[in-house]
Amino acid sequence: MENRLEEIRKARGIKQEDLATELGVSRQTISSLEKGRYNPSILLAFKIARHFDLSIEDVFIYREEAQ
Repeated sequence: MENRLEEIRKARGIKQEDLATELGVSRQTISSLEKGRYNPSILLAFKIARHFDLSIEDVFIYREEAQ
């Protein structure tokens, strides 16, 4: 799954540390999400989307793999 978290966060002038504090996660979690090394729980995905007043689909991009 891809995401636009870093793009959205930077466009709003928010530091990783500040976003992490607001969401109740570590800065490392935010960094891992932005680098695509970690997929969030559905709860965290909702928290992130709501924090930015966006839909989950505006932040996270799911592409099905070709079979």
